[in-house]
Amino acid sequence: MPARQTHDTPPLRNPLIAALCLFVVMGAAAAAIIFLAPQREPDIAARMALVLPEGEEQVIEVAEAVDATPVIFAEGEDDETVSLPGVSETEDALGGEVQPPPGSNAARALAAQRAANVPYPGLYEDGPGGPLPVIADDGRRPSSAYARAFQPSPDLAPISIIVGGLGVSESLTQSAIDTLPPEVTLSFVPYARDLQSWINRARAAGHEVMIELPMEPFDYPNNDPGPHTLLSDASPAENERRLHWLLSRASGYFGVTNYLGARFSGSQAALSRVYGELELRGLAIFHDGAGRPGAAQSAAASAGASVAVADRVLDADPSERAIDDRLLELEALAIQNGHALGSGFAYPVTVGALQDWAEGLERRGYQLAPASHVAALRSGRADPDS
Repeated sequence: MPARQTHDTPPLRNPLIAALCLFVVMGAAAAAIIFLAPQREPDIAARMALVLPEGEEQVIEVAEAVDATPVIFAEGEDDETVSLPGVSETEDALGGEVQPPPGSNAARALAAQRAANVPYPGLYEDGPGGPLPVIADDGRRPSSAYARAFQPSPDLAPISIIVGGLGVSESLTQSAIDTLPPEVTLSFVPYARDLQSWINRARAAGHEVMIELPMEPFDYPNNDPGPHTLLSDASPAENERRLHWLLSRASGYFGVTNYLGARFSGSQAALSRVYGELELRGLAIFHDGAGRPGAAQSAAASAGASVAVADRVLDADPSERAIDDRLLELEALAIQNGHALGSGFAYPVTVGALQDWAEGLERRGYQLAPASHVAALRSGRADPDS
C-alpha cells in the first residue's frame, strides 16, 4: 500500500529564519507598547552641565540635589517672580500659593530658581566685572538679604562653621555643597570659572556663601594669591580698584573673608580702608583666624566696621584627630562665650569630620548656625529677640 500523502506545511528548517521571524514579532509588540503607553512628565530638576576650572575641562552632568528642604533666604525673594516649567502657580482654597512638598523635584527646582534670582533690586550698582553690592535706599544690607534664614534656639549654644577654598576643584566643591549640612557657610575663591553657577548651586542647596579676598602674604610675590591681590604698598585708589573687581565677580554672597594676608594685615591703614569700603557696601566681614587676628580687629575698629574672627582654624593640622580636637574646643568656647565660629578648608578629611561632628549636635546642647548669625551677634545687628 503506497504511503499516505499529507498536505501539512513543512516545518521551517533554517534556525536563522526562525529567529529572524521571532525578532520581528517581538519588535512590533514592543513598538506598540511604547506608542500606547502614557508619556512621563519631564524632570524639572534636570541635570545641568558646568564649565569647570582648568585641569577639569570635561563637561560633567551634575547630580540632582539631595533630598533636603530648600532654604528660604532672608529677603528679596518674592514667590510671584518665580516662573518654572512644570511648576504651576496653583492656589489652595484659602487663596494662598501652594508650595511644593519639601524634597520634591519641584521644591528643588524652586530653590534653584530663587538662588539664581540675584542680585536683588536695589542692592547693587554697576561694577567693573558685574554688579557691585550696595546698601539699598531703604536700608537693606546684602549681609542680611543674602544670609540664610535662621531661628536660634534659646536652649542651644550656636556654633558656626565656614568652609573655604571652593570653586577651584570641581570634586571638592561638589562634595562640600552636597554633603555638608546646609547651615555650614561656604566660601568661594573669586577666580573660579563659572563662579556664579557654583554660588547659585550652593545657595539652592541651602548654604549661604561668601567671597574670599586675596591679601598680600609675607612672601609675596613668591607666594602669589592671584590677580588683583590687595597689597600693603599699593595706593588707596589701586586697592579700591582691585577690591571692586573682586566684589563684582558674582552676586548672592552676604560677606567676605580674607585669603592669606599676613603682610597686608600688618598695614592697618590699608586694611582699615578696605574694611571701611566693605562696611559702606553692607557686607559682613570675616577673618579666618590665622596669623594675627588682632590686627583685623584693630583695623575694623578704626574703620567703624565689625569683623567676625574665627575662634579656631579647624585644619591647620589636616588630620582627623586634630580636627576633632578643634571642634571640641569650639564646643567649649560656645558654652563660655555664648557662641563660637570655626573656619576650615574643603579637604575631604575636614568635610568628613564635620559630617560626623554635626550628627547629634543638638543632643549635646549645641545648634549649628550659619556664620551670618554669629557675625550679626558680634556686630550688634542681631535681632534682639534672638
